Amino acid sequence: MPSVETSPVSVQDAKRLFSGWKASPAIVLAVSGGPDSVALMWLAARWRKTLKQGPRLVAVTVDHGLRKEAAREARDVKHLAAALDIEHRTMKWRGDKPKTGLPSAARDARYRLLVRAAKSCGASHILTAHTQDDQAETVIMRLSRGSGIAGLAAMARQTDRGDVVLARPFLDVPKARLVATLEKAGIAFADDPTNHDPRFTRPRLRALMPALAAEGADARGLARLAARLARANEALDVMTDGAERYLASRDGDGPNAGFELVAFAALPVEIRVRLLMRAINRVGHEGPAELGKVEALSEAINRIGPAQKSGSGSHRLKQTLAGAVISIAKGRIHIIPAPPRRGRVAGLP
Repeated sequence: MPSVETSPVSVQDAKRLFSGWKASPAIVLAVSGGPDSVALMWLAARWRKTLKQGPRLVAVTVDHGLRKEAAREARDVKHLAAALDIEHRTMKWRGDKPKTGLPSAARDARYRLLVRAAKSCGASHILTAHTQDDQAETVIMRLSRGSGIAGLAAMARQTDRGDVVLARPFLDVPKARLVATLEKAGIAFADDPTNHDPRFTRPRLRALMPALAAEGADARGLARLAARLARANEALDVMTDGAERYLASRDGDGPNAGFELVAFAALPVEIRVRLLMRAINRVGHEGPAELGKVEALSEAINRIGPAQKSGSGSHRLKQTLAGAVISIAKGRIHIIPAPPRRGRVAGLP
């Protein structure tokens, strides 16, 4: 008899997993042809049958043009979608592919095409089939890169993508349950060889998961850790909102005017880092600021703060980070857009 961790997902389970979207006008299902996404389409179709008037379901397969098998896999998804009375579209990633950072670029292209498809069919949500196993791997990947609390919170259940919401209904569902669901239904699925290619980071980390599970760090525990860190991250964001309002109230000029140094330095370190990150990303024009660099900036400001409070001499700081200039003068932290780099012509990299 299968355990709870390996039992097929029932219709009742599907009703619970998808219940939040029954009022949606249309939903895009991201279906690559692998077991997780095929199970997403199969279960979404069964869920819709339980509704008197369910949302329009549109399965979208993104062909990245990286494997010759991808076109056949897209056709297989199309045939299954037709059998399930689900519309299907294939979106192709065209143009040159980068020689480095291919997984990241492919992921960005995938989401860009999914959002385009969602907007074209009036969908309010895009559903992906990320599982509990994917969440655990994301935690390990971000831990290895030295991510902070926000990064270790891993994937959120829902994420705004402009006018469309990206949703992940299977974040608490083990992959084994989805495979068992398809096996019980007699539905075939594809196996992408890049999921086992050791040239890429995620497959290498995936190979470590059994050893980590043997030490107690299994997918369920790592996913629980991500949920707890997401809860902590949300609380810290609320505290940062309050700190931002408090600093703005001291001079009435709002966060774009910068911060009073002494009041800023009195805040907890994590809140200072988050305030700096927000302000820099708000006015900078070179992408999100790196956490490590913002932490170093916070430490530099922290060294100046106590001296400024005691009135011992003149203390200044000026630094450019992520397209913003951060400076300290006359007891205030100023954060303004940096001028364009020399030699860079508008519209050109």
